[in-house]
Amino acid sequence: MSGVRGGTDAETAGRTVEEILDRLAAAGDRAACEAAEELVRGLMEFYGAGFARALDLLGRDPDRPVGEAREALLGDELVASLLVLHGLHPDDVPTRVTRALNAVPHSVESAGFDPATGELRLRLTGSGGCGCGGTREAVEQAARDVLACFAPEVTAVVLEADAEREPVLLQIGAGPPAPSGPSGRPPATTAP
Repeated sequence: MSGVRGGTDAETAGRTVEEILDRLAAAGDRAACEAAEELVRGLMEFYGAGFARALDLLGRDPDRPVGEAREALLGDELVASLLVLHGLHPDDVPTRVTRALNAVPHSVESAGFDPATGELRLRLTGSGGCGCGGTREAVEQAARDVLACFAPEVTAVVLEADAEREPVLLQIGAGPPAPSGPSGRPPATTAP
């Protein structure tokens, strides 16, 4: 059985990994051999988690339309990152950037992407709802975190200054006027 895009089959790939590990062991550098084995274990865990996630996403509703299942896979950070890593993600960079920005916990939109530099400019599109939308650094970091999975072509994120945006005014009003006694204080209450 051949892999996707004419790649090697599983048996050949497994033999290749074993041969490389054997060559490292024969070279006598125990630290390098242990590091290589740790790397292989880490990659196996990474891919295993991706396959498990894909099966979980597909198994949640096995009767759903193929398009919905596809969207669930493409919208998952782990599965998407594996697809991007191997050049298998079907979406272009702008579509993956939009998908990533939809997952950012702040209301942002793309103000432009420069593929030559990898810089993505963002602009805020709303407040966080409580008047405390977060710092510029927090918004940029949240975007970088999500973009690392969906669009690793983005190597820099810059939040543009919004000249029109004004600070949210929090208005705190006094309660209704209370009846006051002769001293200006509210009258004492009496027990019934």
